[in-house]
Formats: sequence, structure tokens, C-alpha cells
Amino acid sequence: MKKVFIGISAIILLSFCATTEENQKKAPPNILFCIADDATWNHMSAYGSTFVNTPAFDRVANEGLLFQNAYTPNAKCGPSRSIVLTGRNTWQLEEAANHLAYFPTKFKTLPEALSEKGYHVGYTGKGWSPGTALNEDGSKRELIVKKYNKIKTTPPTKGINKVDYAANFKTFLESKTDDTPFYFWYGGHEPHRKYEYGTGVRVGNKKLSDLDSVFPYWPQSDVVKNDVLDYAFELEYFDQQLGKILQILEEKGELDNTIIVVTSDNGMPFPRVKGLSYEHSNHLPLAVMWKDGIKNPGRVVQDYVSFIDFAATFADVAGYTAQELGMNPIQGKSFVPFFDAKKEDFISPDKDYVLLGQERHDVGRPNDVGYPVRGIVKDGFMYLINYKSDRWPAGNPETGYTNTDGSPTKTEILQLNRQGKNTAYWELNFGKHPEEELFQVSVDEHCMHNLATKEEYQSIKQELKKILETELKNQKDPRMFGNGDIFDNYAPDRNVNFYERYMKGEKVKSGWINSTDFEKTEKN
Repeated sequence: MKKVFIGISAIILLSFCATTEENQKKAPPNILFCIADDATWNHMSAYGSTFVNTPAFDRVANEGLLFQNAYTPNAKCGPSRSIVLTGRNTWQLEEAANHLAYFPTKFKTLPEALSEKGYHVGYTGKGWSPGTALNEDGSKRELIVKKYNKIKTTPPTKGINKVDYAANFKTFLESKTDDTPFYFWYGGHEPHRKYEYGTGVRVGNKKLSDLDSVFPYWPQSDVVKNDVLDYAFELEYFDQQLGKILQILEEKGELDNTIIVVTSDNGMPFPRVKGLSYEHSNHLPLAVMWKDGIKNPGRVVQDYVSFIDFAATFADVAGYTAQELGMNPIQGKSFVPFFDAKKEDFISPDKDYVLLGQERHDVGRPNDVGYPVRGIVKDGFMYLINYKSDRWPAGNPETGYTNTDGSPTKTEILQLNRQGKNTAYWELNFGKHPEEELFQVSVDEHCMHNLATKEEYQSIKQELKKILETELKNQKDPRMFGNGDIFDNYAPDRNVNFYERYMKGEKVKSGWINSTDFEKTEKN
């Protein structure tokens, strides 16, 4: 009897161990989403940048996957973040398609949905912003559930935010039970403006000689180079905080089963980048690490990935469908299949293009209208339709080109044009765009050569246009059905009637642009 008891006990013990091991394998991963504020993709050193050093981003890429073709559909903070949180394209987001928007109550965010399923959810730094999110009863709504911003630090410059991102993340971790999975959003405010001019050199120990040149649509001047190095310094600060967060994960034993995603919301806050729809605007850095979930780490993924795919991917790794999460249908598709690929040239049939689109960004045009664009990137080409090409894409001159943040680079370009020394830079950065644009971004990442009217590229243009418009119709884009102006009619959450008030002489709030940006004009 004793032997029988021992045998039965052994079987029960082995069964318990096997069940425990199986449960551990099925335990949902933690999710750490890290998003810089205004960083173009090729400025992370993993992509070969020599004047920006980002060892933490590089570690995520080296121990996970580096995506070469990740795009946000909309290159402005608010709408880009709306896309991340919902998995829906700009034209599917109603008011949230715009910058400075009221976030529709009907759209549940992925963090909210995961919180309802038992995930410990929170964020530090910048979440969904700028805009207003309210519950149905009019109370304030946190789209990422709970803010962790209480702990402050002394940053190296006045331009860098005082929030201690890593310390707040540690507090977040310590506030959860040991067996609860988490979703955390590290939203760095950097490298968003304003910068302290010259800190890249003075504090960051950079040299102007570190930059052989800047993008060709800007003056090749020391002023612009200093501005770019200040941006680089702040981007490195974002990366340093990422490094500290990774260290905390390791110390807490949470690193291996955490999927870590590092990206940016839109391109750098410079003229002809942030707020427009070009390669440097929408093409963003993306590295993903998950030690327990990614096979053959260190690979480079060439497939196109859109920001609409984040919500689908996080729902997938958490073990839920959008329907199970109670979310509106997610347009994006999970990129989890890349985690199991055995080689770098894995091509997913439905990942051979991405769609782009924007509506109203910053106010400053008559009647608060936007600058609507739709586009597609496929096979190394970018095709764009500018539906209101009579409007100013960077904002009206008389109200300071409000869709371009104030900066030394912006000021220099405007001053050169006013002095008649160089009008070409002004045309490239602030001039009006044609109705159609086609760029071979695989060889022209600066989008300097519009091929839309070239006879030899007509078949390519027509093919891209057909795919784009077919997809937009399938996704019920109002612009495909004669109702595109609805996006102009959504009220901004601040600075309503900016243009009209300014033209009447009112001192409207415009802190994101410089006083030198306004063109001299007779006000009505």
C-alpha cells in the first residue's frame, strides 16, 4: 500500500508540474509601448545614424526585430496616437482624425480594453495628446487608464520635461500584484520642441562637424546644424530613459516575458517633416523585443507595417480578438507572424503596402479647415493625392504657418525668402503642393523629385491610385463618397476661429510658433 501511495503521489506531482509549466507557457506577456515625440526613423543609430547614439533602441533591435518600413498613416501627434490606441485609420476615427480633437466616446482604446480584462495599465509622460477626451457624463477620460507622472527629476536642459519616466515606471510596477500582466506606455516628451538653442554642442558634447550635411530642403548652415544637434541631444535623452526602464525590467525579473515596442509618433519637428505627408514625416523607427516570444532575434523586417497594426498585435499576444475586447473593429492586422519567421526575407502577402492620410492639424486657415491628403507607399513608391491643393499645406502665411513648429530652421528659411536671397527653400517647405505627387522613395527619401506628371511613371501612378481608392472605399472613407468636408466641420478643442480672430487683431494663443513666423499683412 505504501508503494502504491508513493506511486500515485508521484503521478499527481508530475501532473501538477506539467500543468504549472503549461500555464506558465500560456501566461500572457506584459506589454511595454515606448513612443518618442517627433523622431524620424533613420535617426536611431540602429539605422546607421552617426550623429545620434541610441544604445537602448539598438539593444531592442539587436535582441529582437528591427523594422525597416514602419509608417504612421498620419504624421501629427494627436491623430497618430489615436491610430495606435484604436487600430483604426484616420478616416475611420471621426473627430479623432484631427489634431486638437475631441476623442469620440464611441471608440474604446486598447489600454482600456485590456484593463477590463485584468491587465495592470498605466502610462508616464505624454499619453494621447493634444486633445480632449471625455466620458459620456462629461467627466475627464484617461485613454491609457492611469497616469504616473508624480515623480520629477532635474533634466539637463530647460527644454526637457521634468517627469522622471523610469522612476514612475518603477512605481507602476510596484503597484501591481506579482501575477498580473501589465500594459505600460512610456511617452517621452522628447525630442518635441522647444529646445535650448546650442545644447547639442554645449551640453551634449556634439560638434557641427558631426553633420556632413542636413536634409537638402533646408539651408546647409550652422544655424540649422545646431538645431538638428539640439534635436539629436533630446532624442538621446529619450533613449537614456528607455535604457533605465529596461534595467528596471531586468531587476524585477519581468524582461523575458515583456513585449517591448519602441517607436515615435511622427517625424522630427522641423519644416517639411512633422505635419506633412512625406517620407521623413510618416516613416518611423520601430524595434520590437520579446525574449520569450521572438525566434531568431536580430532579424531585419522589410515588410511594410502600419501604426494601425499595434492594437491588433497587442490584442493577439494578450490572447483576445477585438470582439472579445469589446472594441470597434480593428482595421490593422497583427504582426505576430514576424516573430516566428526563420529568415529576414519573410514577406507577408498582406503587408506589401501602407496607407497614409491626414485631415486638419493645427488651426490657422480660414474657417479652421485642414489640409486633406490620402496616400499609399508600395514597392518603394509613395503616391499622394492633395484634395485641396489651393490651401497652404504648412498653414497660412499670415497666421505664421501654424502646421510647422517654430524653430531656428523655420526662421532662417522664412528670413532668406523675405530677403530675396533664396526662395527655393521657402517653396519646398511652405509652398503649395500639386494635386498629385509621386516619389520613388527607395532612391529619393527626401521627396525632391515629383514623378506624377512623367509619362514613364503613369502606369505605376494609376496602379497605386487604384489600390488606394479601392481600399479607401472598402474602409468607408467619407472622402470617397463626397462627404470629406465633415472633417473640417469637427470643432477643434481650442483656438476656435483662430484665423478670423487673428485677422481682426486679437492676440490669439500661438505658443507653438514664433512671433517671427508671421508674414506682414494688412488685417481686416
